Amino acid sequence: MEKPHFLGCFLSFLFLFTSLVSSQTSPDSSAMEKLKASLKIPSSLDWSDSDPCKWTHVGCENQRVTRIQIPSQNVGGTLSPAIKDLPQLKIFEVMNNQISGPIPSFAGLSQLEEANFHNNNFSSFPSVFFTGLSSLSRIYLDYNSFEPWEIPDSTKEATTLITFSANKANIKGMFPGFFDSITFPSLQELHLAMNNLEGELPVGLAGSGIQSFWVNGQSLNGTIEVVRNMSSLAEVWLHGNRFSGPLPDFSMLTGLRNLSLRDNQFTGVVPTSLIDLKTLHIVNLTNNELQGPTPKFADGVIVDVTPGSNRFCLDDLGVACDERVNVLLSILEAVGYPEIFADNWKGNDPCDNWLGISCAQGNIVSVLFAKKGLTGTISSNFAKLTSLKILDLSGNNLTGTIPTELTTLPKLARLDVSNNRLYGKIPTFRQTTVLTDGNRDIGKERAPTPEGRSPGQSSGGGSGGGGSLSGNGEKRSNTGMVVGSVIGAVGGLGLVGLGVCLYARKGKRNCRVQSPTTVVIHPHHSGDQDGVKITVAGSSVTGGSETFSHMSSGPSDVHLVEAGSMVISIQVLKEVTNNFSEENVLGRGGFGTVYKGELHDGTKIAVKRMESGVVSEKGLAEFKSEIAVLTKVRHRHLVTLLGYCLDGNERLLVYEYMPQGTLSRHLFNWKVEGLKPLEWTRRLTIALDVARGVEYLHGLAQQSFIHRDLKPSNILLGDDMRAKVADFGLVRLAPVDGKQSIETRLAGTFGYLAPEYAVTGRVTTKVDVFSFGVILMELISGRKALDETQPEESMHLVTWFRRMYTNKDTFRKAIDETIELCEETLASVSTVSELAGHCCAREPQQRPDMSHVVNVLSSLAELWKPSEPDSDDIYGIDLDLTLPQALKSGKHSKGTAMWTTLHRL
Repeated sequence: MEKPHFLGCFLSFLFLFTSLVSSQTSPDSSAMEKLKASLKIPSSLDWSDSDPCKWTHVGCENQRVTRIQIPSQNVGGTLSPAIKDLPQLKIFEVMNNQISGPIPSFAGLSQLEEANFHNNNFSSFPSVFFTGLSSLSRIYLDYNSFEPWEIPDSTKEATTLITFSANKANIKGMFPGFFDSITFPSLQELHLAMNNLEGELPVGLAGSGIQSFWVNGQSLNGTIEVVRNMSSLAEVWLHGNRFSGPLPDFSMLTGLRNLSLRDNQFTGVVPTSLIDLKTLHIVNLTNNELQGPTPKFADGVIVDVTPGSNRFCLDDLGVACDERVNVLLSILEAVGYPEIFADNWKGNDPCDNWLGISCAQGNIVSVLFAKKGLTGTISSNFAKLTSLKILDLSGNNLTGTIPTELTTLPKLARLDVSNNRLYGKIPTFRQTTVLTDGNRDIGKERAPTPEGRSPGQSSGGGSGGGGSLSGNGEKRSNTGMVVGSVIGAVGGLGLVGLGVCLYARKGKRNCRVQSPTTVVIHPHHSGDQDGVKITVAGSSVTGGSETFSHMSSGPSDVHLVEAGSMVISIQVLKEVTNNFSEENVLGRGGFGTVYKGELHDGTKIAVKRMESGVVSEKGLAEFKSEIAVLTKVRHRHLVTLLGYCLDGNERLLVYEYMPQGTLSRHLFNWKVEGLKPLEWTRRLTIALDVARGVEYLHGLAQQSFIHRDLKPSNILLGDDMRAKVADFGLVRLAPVDGKQSIETRLAGTFGYLAPEYAVTGRVTTKVDVFSFGVILMELISGRKALDETQPEESMHLVTWFRRMYTNKDTFRKAIDETIELCEETLASVSTVSELAGHCCAREPQQRPDMSHVVNVLSSLAELWKPSEPDSDDIYGIDLDLTLPQALKSGKHSKGTAMWTTLHRL
């Protein structure tokens, strides 16, 4: 009778013990509660349970927090220092939120593998952050408004780093010297673009395993000779700095695909080691002072050679320069191609007023390079100037010996090499006066303190070595006349504009991914009805599959994206749009029609379908451009591309569905549509949303874009009335500093075009600022940018608005009568009106950049949250994921009809 009693007690105890164990919360609860208290968590994130392991986007192992992943959740507040009390934390992701304050120290979190802070409002970064982070492989600090800081020495403790990314993070100081292969043997991505780094690239980078290297857009200088020994490089972005000197030997970079060196001060001839690279795919050399022949790369390489952007002798690709030019450039190679000659030597005729060169009957008779700051050696190629009578190289810093080849010059009367650092025996000249005083070691067989040549210099026939700068040498002379100074370089190398290039896929009719091909988009614009006409070079469509080939002639904007994995089946798109029925039409335009689609679980999508008539021209190019841009950028205020389909003549783009349609609908057509007019606070928030989206476009680290067609019909609104910028078919790449202009044919919409763009066809990011200013005026006045129903003097909004704003009495009449004005609202409207006026300034340099616009608007906009859950959550799609990532993530959602539907894509 006792056995049953004993068994019952045991089972009761076991049940009680199990209940107690299962009810235990995580030992990390205290730290997580402090984190929650410091953050402003939106209602869409459920962090209400007492056990943090049950919180949304928090992962645990054995009741210890290992993952906190809350990207793009509209989270605000600050980060609690209690994070360092989560010893098992492996993944920490808070990117694309609005978190401010300092990033706390993560010192001691030895299990941490990845930390992602990018696109927030963090104010500072601790110098001890990396202490003890022995497992950290990836960190992202990009796009934060940090106080100026230097990359700390504690970084060296994170020896397992694979990726260090801190683009536009306000880093100052000299380029760190510790990113070498010994300290970081696994480092593959080093992204430090758009900061305030100074100095030269450290020699420690040589031999590293870095594959992707971004340091563009700052004040780095010196040569890039170290790059020649970074043999693992596949992607190099050095544009927008102050690098100078010749390009290095690229023969060791056997995997290099993408090279951007634009907007620097490089001189010299483009080396054949770069031109002949088999792996090269994109190269951008514009706006330097490169010399010699315009390089002709292989057909598969995307190169935009803009005439006049360098100092090439001819604009024709691969055509050799005049032989006299070739000789002079070979002479300059020995002294590192000084910039003074690249600035001056233009064209293909050295007798056409070239610095230091004098000619008689087309023959070079004197080279006068005295006191030109030359370093390096004397080239033996002077001997090829057979008509030379005078050669003056005095007062420089030349080393090595006097080449014996100069004795063969039949007409040389005077050679002046005085006041340099030459050494060695003076060759015997028969009828030449040779001046050598001021060379302390002249006549000695070898220099007492040998010095190597400057990086990138060749011996040029000289015997190497070096010498002393001070002291007086003997005066030696043979008879003859005087000769001039020597060295020069013909002007510049033509460029490649990073343009639009997709890795698309050869596909059968179901659009499944097969072998990769390359899509190259070359825009050629003309003034048709929509303001632009674009053709696609080298594209062909055959049967049910698509094949794209490259052509690199003509201007192009090139940026590289992986888009092949976003392909969607045409059958699915027909099914969800009811075979593209008229009832599902959301809108029409010059490109085609947008349809509403609905998956089986109710998920809504928008499908843009190209009209067959525009597929081969403008529509096809805009289609590819939109894929290229939207697969490259991700931002809460840019419309999200979910996928696309290429099937025969069908071209379809699939977006997130924006239920409230365009801003135009609510601003100009609200009466017809039966809508309520927009309140001022709503208009202000919409303006801020658009400004943030455009600021992001203009400020990308790797590439900055110019939208070129900002207008209310390209601004879409969600159920919460938050705005997103759409329609990226006319996007162009922006110059790295946002100031230099690029030339295009006219595109966009009249009424929104900046005056300098309309007149010259040249654009900077400031053309978008102008268009945004027009949108602000429309939001204030409720009037269209160009309204032909108005009298002629009031037809153009910008001129009318300026006139109305200058007078206090007329200003109120310019404000939309549906806006309820109180003192506070009127002050806000007045501030925005002033901002709009600055944005629409006639001169682009007088317009603010979008970061300033965001600062002004954010100080005015009232913070508010949508009453409904975030639209992303309503529809069940994480818009920060690509479609394939969403599909993969969906595998873990059991019993969800939506994921079943998406899997069919």
